[in-house]
Amino acid sequence: MPLYEHIFLSRQDVSAQQVEDLTKTYTDLLAENGGKVANSEYWGVKSLSYRINKNRKAHYMLLNIDAPAAAVAEMERQMRINEDVLRFMTIRVDTHEEGPSVMMQKRDERPDRGGDRPRGPRRF
Repeated sequence: MPLYEHIFLSRQDVSAQQVEDLTKTYTDLLAENGGKVANSEYWGVKSLSYRINKNRKAHYMLLNIDAPAAAVAEMERQMRINEDVLRFMTIRVDTHEEGPSVMMQKRDERPDRGGDRPRGPRRF
């Protein structure tokens, strides 16, 4: 079966428990249609770049999915109907990442971005 990474954003005024319940609902929906969720991560409440439906913040949730395309399409259809889900995005991937995602890693554990580049003299 194909592998997917799915991220959805839910309204900031719902509780973290309600976000977990939404995740369980969609996990059960995928299981009914022959798929499974390999891993799920709750990233917390984060600020949005722009307002979405009068919301400035949202709960972020990541799901690593192993399911047929029809099951993912049904899950996305259910998310479009739900008023608590602001946005979602599903991407097909070749393999799922091992361990925590980049968002969950501490700053010290993240790969180096080349921050030690030489700089010229400062001009004022």
